Amino acid sequence: MSMELSPLIMDLALILIAAGVMTLVFKRFKQPLVLGYIVAGLLISGYLAGYLPENIGQYIPSISDSENIAVWADIGVIFLLFGLGLEFSFKKLMKVGGTASITAVTEVVSMLVIGFAIGYLMGWNYMDSLFLGSMLALSSTTIIIKAFEDLKLRGQKFTNVVFGVLVVEDLIAILMMVLLPAIVLAQSSLGIELIESVGKMVFFLVLVFIAGIYILPTVFKYIRKYMNDETLLIVGIGLCLGMVVLSVEAHFSSALGAFIMGSILAETIDGEKIEHVTKPIKDLFGAVFFVSVGMMLDPQVLVDYAGPIVIITLATILGKAFFSSFGVLISGQNLKVSMQSGFSLAQIGEFAFIIAALGLSLKVTSDFLYPVVIAVSVITTFTSPYMIKYSDRAYEAFNKILPARARDFLNNYGSGSKTINKDNTWKKVLKTNIFVVVIYGILLAAIALLSVMYLSPFIKGHIGGWQGSLISVVITLLVMAPFLSALLMSKLKTKNFETLWNDPTFKKGYLVSLMLVRFIIAALVVSYVIFIEFTSKAGMIAVFVIFAISFALWSKTLQKQYTKFEDRFMQNLNERSVSKLKTEADVSALENIHMDTFEVTPTSPVIGKTLAELDFRRKYGVNVVSIIRGDQRYNIPGGSVRIYAWDKIIVLGTDEQMDAFGREIEDHSLEPEKKDETEVILQQFVVEDNSPLLGKPLCDCAIRDKSECLVVGVERDEEIIMNPDGKFVFHEGDIVSVVGEKEKVRNLCCVIT
Repeated sequence: MSMELSPLIMDLALILIAAGVMTLVFKRFKQPLVLGYIVAGLLISGYLAGYLPENIGQYIPSISDSENIAVWADIGVIFLLFGLGLEFSFKKLMKVGGTASITAVTEVVSMLVIGFAIGYLMGWNYMDSLFLGSMLALSSTTIIIKAFEDLKLRGQKFTNVVFGVLVVEDLIAILMMVLLPAIVLAQSSLGIELIESVGKMVFFLVLVFIAGIYILPTVFKYIRKYMNDETLLIVGIGLCLGMVVLSVEAHFSSALGAFIMGSILAETIDGEKIEHVTKPIKDLFGAVFFVSVGMMLDPQVLVDYAGPIVIITLATILGKAFFSSFGVLISGQNLKVSMQSGFSLAQIGEFAFIIAALGLSLKVTSDFLYPVVIAVSVITTFTSPYMIKYSDRAYEAFNKILPARARDFLNNYGSGSKTINKDNTWKKVLKTNIFVVVIYGILLAAIALLSVMYLSPFIKGHIGGWQGSLISVVITLLVMAPFLSALLMSKLKTKNFETLWNDPTFKKGYLVSLMLVRFIIAALVVSYVIFIEFTSKAGMIAVFVIFAISFALWSKTLQKQYTKFEDRFMQNLNERSVSKLKTEADVSALENIHMDTFEVTPTSPVIGKTLAELDFRRKYGVNVVSIIRGDQRYNIPGGSVRIYAWDKIIVLGTDEQMDAFGREIEDHSLEPEKKDETEVILQQFVVEDNSPLLGKPLCDCAIRDKSECLVVGVERDEEIIMNPDGKFVFHEGDIVSVVGEKEKVRNLCCVIT
């Protein structure tokens, strides 16, 4: 009985053996592994054997079934984008600031134009030129991180700027992968199709992200006790591929679906663990993808197109260095940081390969473009460390030849940019309202479409006539009601809004227009749902009026329902941050912050002393949340409160902190007090651009005095600040953890967000 091995298995074995050998070689010479994979692909592609004498070439193994390898490569792209999403985080995107956004947009647009112009001037067709510009626009995250680590530069100011730019570029790359197919398929009506594609993508992204953040972290919380590494791996990959299918069904790319699911899972408490358990699979299929890239590298094409390769390489290095530096400079950084950042971004990498593969799959790019771009990527990969290393010298040389007046202007511009670029109050109000309209407009539109497409046909299939239509409309409007309330009222009367409203010099018509826009959108959505179901004008008017009256009568209840939805969403969105906050005190032991109750015995040394004298927070890191004395309860007590025998003290801290605190109190063994209407909770809020806390030190905010709440921790970027002192200044994007009575904490969050 003879057994034959499938060509797919033989090819996969050859790919992995070749990749393994080349990675060892490139590791030995401290070169990026991506280049090793590309060289491995070149060696087994069959091209090399064709250029060697027949008696030598026949002994070089090559791939037998390239179509099957293309499937593996597609899977590789999916897992590469899934891994990128796990590292991405939309919260991180919101924190990168104006510098990163301005730089990324400046660089991408400039290189897109330069790449297109080069292709056009060399006589290439429209699509080759467009894809060339798209590939040159994006820098390589992998290569930059490797270079920073090798040169020991991580943590410097310019490296933080570069990482922010890379985050924005990742999102731009995803946008390109959606727009390029739309351009290919609709060249005759380009403008309309592009706008439609962008609108669909925004609708899809917002809807899926909100639904994912609302549902997945909650589900993970309930099933976490059943999850080990194996089940987490299966669930993570299953969710990834499920979103890929959904994305393709919605006429988007599989890569977009993988990226979205990765970014959603990144916000869960298990995000880092999912990233860890899926990394080997991402590395495996990523290697197959990059080897497949090398397999398409025809050496003869490199010889034939040596001139264009040199021109494109020089344009990439010089263009990206200049325009990236320019983008950082105009965003307000000084010349040195600008040039260091710009020189660091002067290369192309992984996304260039993915976009090149997209062009081939759409059959709109020429065969020569793929190897040309790979050659440029290889060259710029080798030059990147030197560009970063010598950026300081380039700055010093450029600074010397600058006229004194120009040098002074650049320095003054950099130092004064924060004042120049600061949004005024009207812009902040406008931005907040646009955000609310977009988010809740999309949610309401999605509910309306789902009702028309699925709910209404289902109900009418069982209940005919106007009764079925009425039931469908009632159910739809009930689901919409909390979000309609949010659209009409959420973040409307903020501090900035009231400031403008009370300003006699400001035209109140602008503010009235914002409120009117919200009302019109809400009315249009409700009218659409009613109009679709009822043909009679009288019926439509009657239903609309009844709904409007009911909505007004039950507005407070609807606001409470919406508040619950928003609380759950924000809790899930910040769940990973809360986990980091709770584990910061003892990361190695993974100790959680929690509340515990201590009883003061008559022999305790703390009796008769005030909380200010005892200073538990400084000594042990714990926060006194409540003191229970007989039938009285003092929540968030001040420093003047004294401790008496038999007082029950509820404190917030880690197990280690509790043990140290308990030794001073001497008697610790009480169960926590039963929760009641004065329940003390730990909750988080985000400092937004219109928050009254923004730019103020903690001592000036008087949170403890006014709200009887206590700030116990702040997350800023990747840093956790436990028990911040009075000099701590709040920045936009800070995630603040407060403890206090349930209602008082919620009132505080309503006032400052």
